[in-house]
Amino acid sequence: MKYIVGILAIVVGIILVVKTEWFVENFGSNSWAEEHMGSSGGTRLLYKLIGIAFIALSLMGMTGLLGEIILGIFGRLFGIK
Repeated sequence: MKYIVGILAIVVGIILVVKTEWFVENFGSNSWAEEHMGSSGGTRLLYKLIGIAFIALSLMGMTGLLGEIILGIFGRLFGIK
């Protein structure tokens, strides 16, 4: 099941990266992204970064690396070593 969800997340990430202009046209620009990431292409950069994050996180989730990273970062908060 994790492979199916991972592949779907990778496809969504690829669509976000490749079809960025479609997302900007249909959902509009993001004022925060335009202010902090560049005045002309901040929203496009934000969509591309979100798409790359989807791809990276889904690959880590499929290989089992994501759980280890989360436990490494937050494990001490819950007493897990």
